[in-house]
This record gives sequence, structure tokens and C-alpha cells, in this order.
Amino acid sequence: MQLATRAVVTAALAAVVAVAGYVGGLPVTVVAALLAIAFAVGWPSLASLPFRPGSAAVIGIGGVGAVLAVHAVLDQPYLRYLPVVFATTILLAFLNELLRRGGRDRLVESVAGTVTGTLLAVAVAGWVAIGRTPGGEPIVVVGALALAVGSAVVALPFAGWAGATVTTLAATGAGALAALVLPDIDLVAGVVLGAAVGVLVASLHVLFDDLRTLARHLPSIAAVVLPVTVTGILVYVVGRVLVG
Repeated sequence: MQLATRAVVTAALAAVVAVAGYVGGLPVTVVAALLAIAFAVGWPSLASLPFRPGSAAVIGIGGVGAVLAVHAVLDQPYLRYLPVVFATTILLAFLNELLRRGGRDRLVESVAGTVTGTLLAVAVAGWVAIGRTPGGEPIVVVGALALAVGSAVVALPFAGWAGATVTTLAATGAGALAALVLPDIDLVAGVVLGAAVGVLVASLHVLFDDLRTLARHLPSIAAVVLPVTVTGILVYVVGRVLVG
């Protein structure tokens, strides 16, 4: 999958999160769970893990379990059960290795890759948590729109620091514009959130977009979903600082 295609798909997914955040409630949970499943399908191929079906199952259980755990909590802190979910999936990662056959080659790499993938999938629960926080719905929309714009700008022909700067500025501008349009969120919050999302998008672009495995479909699925899942926990942390 070409860079431009991946950028457009990531931007579209972020736009879906923005719409879900504007509607609020159950749609954010459903979208977050679907993103976790999609990421789980592609990450083992992106990370070249040796036992991909088992790793995908563990990552999917962790991601969906985290989303459901946050959705089920009735009051703050909404992430109170997230450590329990993640710790359980670490145990499942070891169980996954026990179920392997054929010598269990690259054991340490397999466990580390599965646990890392689970952590990235669990991060998507941040969208649900900030969406349920009082005053947090606009934060979801602003963060998702900044992500959509930043992801789209990645496809422009800029390299190195120029590309990172343009991506960050575009996301910051999108966050500021969204804050001006939406009620209950001030301009400073939009700028800070947009800048944070822009830095994250630019960093992920540098880390992943030169990998040869992205020529295949399954790794590309993980690559396009990854910015959306990771941004979830970033938006939650920044949002809690901004809205309390």
C-alpha cells in the first residue's frame, strides 16, 4: 500500500472517530473496538512475529477487553481496570507461546512483539475514556480532526524536518480551528492538543513508513490504524490536563 493511500485511510479513520465523538456514547466504543480488532489482525505481520494467529488473538482480546472495561465503568477514573486487562493479556502472551509448536523459535521476540502490540491496541481505550469524561466530547472531536489533517498532510512531498514541521503545524491549525467552531473548548486547548497530535503523527511516520513490509496488505492495515489507536491515550492524557 502506497504512502498516499495509507495517509488517506488513516485520515478517514480519524474522521470516523471525530463523527463518533460528536455523536457521543456507544458509537465511540464500537469504533474503538473495531479499530483494536483491525490493528490486531495486522500487527503480527508488521512486526514479523513467528506465530501470527496466536499473537493476533492476544492483541485483539487485549484491545477489545480494554475498550469494554472502560465502557463498563460507571464513574471516574474510567481507566481503573486498564492495568488489570493489560496484565491479563501479558499472561495470555506467555500462554500463546506454550501453545506454539515447532521449537518455539524467536521466543523472546515473539513475546515482546505480542506485548508491545497489545499495549498499542489497549491505547485505543483512551478515546472511550475521554469521551465519557465530563466536557470531554469536544476533546475527542478536536483530537480526531487534528489527527485526520496531520495524517493527510503526511502524504505531501516533504522530507525530514520539513515534513515533520508541516505535519505538526497542520495538525495544530486543525486543532485551533476545531476549537473555534466547537463550544465548550477554548483556543489554547485546541492548539495544545493539535500540536501534541501532530508531533505524534510525524514521529510515527518516521518510525514506520520506510518499512518494506508495508508493501503487503496486512502490515499496511496495522500501519494505518496505529496512529488512531495510539492517539487515543494521548488525547485522554492531554484532555484530562485541559478539562480536569
